[in-house]
Amino acid sequence: MGSSVLSTLLLLLIGVLLARLTASRLARWAVPAIVLELVVGVVLGNTVLPYSRVAPLAGLTELGVLSLFFQVGLEVRGGLLGSRPAAVLRTVLLSALAPLLLWWPLQQTFALSTATTLLWLAVLSATGTGVTLRALAQADSLHTPSARLLVGVSVLDDLPAIALLTISMLLGATTTTPGGVPMGAGPLLGVVLVTASLPLSRLWLRRHGPWRPDLLGVLILLIGCSWLGELCGLTSLLGALWGGVLLGRLAPLPEQSAAARDLRSQLALLSEVFLPLYFLSVGMRVQAASLLRPDAWGMALLLLLLAVACKLLCGLGISAADRAAGVDRWVVVFGLIPRGLPGLVFASTALAGGLITATQYSALVLMVSATTVLGLLLLGRRLRDQSRQGSAAAIAP
Repeated sequence: MGSSVLSTLLLLLIGVLLARLTASRLARWAVPAIVLELVVGVVLGNTVLPYSRVAPLAGLTELGVLSLFFQVGLEVRGGLLGSRPAAVLRTVLLSALAPLLLWWPLQQTFALSTATTLLWLAVLSATGTGVTLRALAQADSLHTPSARLLVGVSVLDDLPAIALLTISMLLGATTTTPGGVPMGAGPLLGVVLVTASLPLSRLWLRRHGPWRPDLLGVLILLIGCSWLGELCGLTSLLGALWGGVLLGRLAPLPEQSAAARDLRSQLALLSEVFLPLYFLSVGMRVQAASLLRPDAWGMALLLLLLAVACKLLCGLGISAADRAAGVDRWVVVFGLIPRGLPGLVFASTALAGGLITATQYSALVLMVSATTVLGLLLLGRRLRDQSRQGSAAAIAP
C-alpha cells in the first residue's frame, strides 16, 4: 500500500514539474501554470494514472483550496471596499446579478435541473482572484487605483458565487448530508453555529484578549470549520471561508504587522504546495471520451461567450467620477474575466455531488481554462499599454 501511495505522489509531482517547466516557456503568451496543470492532469488521468488512484488523497489535494478560501474569509472586512466603496459594491452587484439573467435561457436550452442551473450560474459568477493578483503583481500595478478596486471586487465577487453553489448543493443533495445530519436540519445547524460564534468570539476577546495561534492552531481552525461546513451540507468551502472570518475576529492583526505577514506566508505555503496537486486531480477527472463529443465543445463555446458578456456588463459599475480618479474600466473588466480556481472548484464539487454529467464537467473545465487565458491576455495587454502611455507622458516636454 505504501509503495502504491508513494508511486502515485511521485507521478503527481512529476506532472506538476512538467507543467511548471512548460509554463515558464509560455509565460509571454499568458498561459498560466493552472491551465498546463489541467492539461497534464487530463493526460495522466487517461493514461498511466486514473483518478481512482488519486481519490484516496483527495483530502490532501483539497487542503490548498480550503486554505485559499480561508484567506478570502480572513480578508473580508471593510478594508476591501477601499477608497471607492460605492464603485466596488456596484460592480460586485452587477457581477452577481448579470448571470441570473441567464437562468431561463440556460435551463431551457440544455434541459437543466434547478440545482444544475444554479451551479452553472455560480461558475459564471466566480472570479479567479489568484491569477489576477499574480498578473497585477508581475506588472507592478498592485497599488494603482484600478488594481485596488479590482482586488476588492474580485474577492467579494466570490461570496455570492459560493452562496449559489451552496444552494445548488442543498437542492441536489439526498435526504442526509455527508455527515449523516438530516438534510433539513443541516443548514439550520450551520446557521446556529455561525450565529453562536459571533458572541462567543467577542466573549473570548473580552476574557482572554486576542488569540495568537501558531500554524497548528490555524490548521485546526481551518480543517475544523471546513469539516463543520461539510457536516451541515453547506460545503467545506463555505466552512473554510467562515473559518477565516472567525480567525480575523479572534486574532485581529494590524494589516502590515509582522504577525500578519507571517500568517499570510504560512497560508501561502499551504496553497503553493497543495494547489498544483489539486489542479492535476481536476484534469484527471476529465474523461477523454467526453472531449470528443461535439456537444461538449458547443456547450463550452456558449458558456465562454456568456462568461465574457457577464463580466463586460460589470464595466457599467465604473462611473465617470471613478475614471476621473484614475480607475481604468477595462483593467477591472479584463481582470474579472478569468474564472480560475473558483470555477474549477465549483465544477469539481458539483461532479463529486452528482449535479453534473461528465460532458458538462468537461465543458465547464474548458470554459474556465479559456476565460483564464483570455482574461490574462487582455489584462496584460491593457497594463502594457498603460505603462507605455505613462512612459511617453513622463518624457514629453
